[in-house]
Amino acid sequence: MPIVLAVPISNRLIDTLPPTQRVAFRKRCEVVDLVFGSVLCARKDDIHHVYFPLAGFISLVITVTGHPPMELGLIGNEGMLGATLLLGIDSAPLHAVVQGSGTALRMGAAQFRAELVNSAALRRILSRYLYVSLAQLAQTAACTQFHDIEARLARWLLMTHDRAHADHFHLTHQFLANMLGVRRSGVTIAARRLHRKALIRYSRGEIVVMDRAGLEAAACECYQADIANYQRLLAAPGPH
Repeated sequence: MPIVLAVPISNRLIDTLPPTQRVAFRKRCEVVDLVFGSVLCARKDDIHHVYFPLAGFISLVITVTGHPPMELGLIGNEGMLGATLLLGIDSAPLHAVVQGSGTALRMGAAQFRAELVNSAALRRILSRYLYVSLAQLAQTAACTQFHDIEARLARWLLMTHDRAHADHFHLTHQFLANMLGVRRSGVTIAARRLHRKALIRYSRGEIVVMDRAGLEAAACECYQADIANYQRLLAAPGPH
């Protein structure tokens, strides 16, 4: 049977703040919709807002001239967009686009800088999150170079499943190919293999996760490495 995940109403980074600070921080944010396809910031643009997803997720992509965008990371309710402000850098390092509709807590960049000055707990949590994000980027680079498409596709589907908080989502072969940086034919073959193993059901871009444990077994080691890093450094349950 497909696995149905509960949609969260909180952000796990904010949840790690001491209770009084957590309540105050949330009050200084506004709740906004994450609309599919919306560009929240473009690479090298100034960061005007930070986002803490509650539901839905954001894709971080990079574009090289002559090639389609390639995804380097996903941000769901386990993370935030705009953490590089912690480093004193105002420009976005990657293109951020909403890939899963939902909601987020949003705060202006100036207010966020003030929060960082006033809260040692926030600085500590986000410093750890920045480390986790850098480790994930490195893991993705190694994964792209060394692991086969089927294992990488399983990993990406698990990452999406974690952040979508649903067992059903729409992803075309071409979109998956772009995100993984491979040819469409390679994704088609890999998706058919996962389908034949009854790990997913895939028809006309509609994906249903049928066997979560089986999909984890089919994924490369990079998925569990990312989970372990998050658990170790942020002392919170895994993303799923």
